[in-house]
Amino acid sequence: MTSETVETEAGTARVTWHPAHKPRLVLAASHGAGGGIEARDLKALAAVLPAHGVTVALVEQPWRVAGKKVAPAPKTLDAGWRGVWPALAEPGLPVISGGRSAGARVACRTAAELGARAVLALSFPLHPPGKPEKSRATELLGAGVPTLVVQGGNDPFGKPEEFPDGDHELVEVPYGDHGLSVPKRADITQDQALAVVTDAVVEWTGSLG
Repeated sequence: MTSETVETEAGTARVTWHPAHKPRLVLAASHGAGGGIEARDLKALAAVLPAHGVTVALVEQPWRVAGKKVAPAPKTLDAGWRGVWPALAEPGLPVISGGRSAGARVACRTAAELGARAVLALSFPLHPPGKPEKSRATELLGAGVPTLVVQGGNDPFGKPEEFPDGDHELVEVPYGDHGLSVPKRADITQDQALAVVTDAVVEWTGSLG
């Protein structure tokens, strides 16, 4: 594991690399508006995917690197992601653009212009909690590349059944909330819930080449 800082229009970002021994793809994944790359799903993917030929690059947006507690506007997040992209593409491998929550929105909005091989959207915030009329489906549907959504069954930002039909795959994490945490009363454990995530992403990335 190695880390590097990258200067962007939005400030200094940081990339933490989890390299595969014989990489065929890079999964670049960023965090949401309320947390960092220590999110359970991002950590699980970084631990599992390198053994399957996928180098994982966990990206910290400049606002997190700077120690700020509130995420900036979407256009600033997009600028930070664009600024990091050359470093992500540097190994010369196809890059999957990914992220959780707000990071998933960024990945969808910028995938086509950046030439992403695909998009991984973890806990895509389809709408603000309790406000399904404020849908962000156009961002997801406009990604323009193969897209995998991994969504908690009880995510207040959008349950799996709320998602529109479109050119994307969706995997449900049973009982999962927006952080893909499952309650103790659930009939699956937290480790099993994370295995749903990693198994789905391993299978999906295998289909991408």
